[in-house]
Amino acid sequence: MDDGQAIRRLKGGDIGGLETLVSRYQVEAMRTAFLITHDEALAEDVVQETFLRIYHRIRGFDEARPFKAYLMRSVINSALNAVRRRERAVPLDGDIGDLEVLLAQAASVEALVEYGQLQRQVLDALGRLSPRQRAAVVQRYYLEMTESEMAESLEVARGTVKWLLHAARARLRELLVSGRRAE
Repeated sequence: MDDGQAIRRLKGGDIGGLETLVSRYQVEAMRTAFLITHDEALAEDVVQETFLRIYHRIRGFDEARPFKAYLMRSVINSALNAVRRRERAVPLDGDIGDLEVLLAQAASVEALVEYGQLQRQVLDALGRLSPRQRAAVVQRYYLEMTESEMAESLEVARGTVKWLLHAARARLRELLVSGRRAE
């Protein structure tokens, strides 16, 4: 069953349509949310809330648009909002946390991915980016979205996307170079 058929079933009140969409996209949605939030439990909440919101609002979904792009945009926006809420609720003391804990959480979310030293450095560096920069990196390099797709997804100008990517890459480069020097 393709996405269109699943959506039509869901619009017709058949929960099996949602089950199809969840089984098809849940892992990718979890990875996306985790890469932005760096918190497995929060990522799970984001994905569950996103699918639930889609379930309640599916009647308004335009079947001519690709579902995956809609879902990932929703996951990214929800993850960014969750990070903002968490940052407002919990004062940050500047400590990013224990890298080993982050890696253990990442390993449980992405059990199929082998973590080498470079991958740990990149994950640590990604965690030090602002949530908005992380979202841009995830969209461009993980979801392989074009700058135009990103601009549409984030509802910003394409120039803003270019600036976000440039700033994120520059910061990542700085963090990775300083990390190598520290070794």
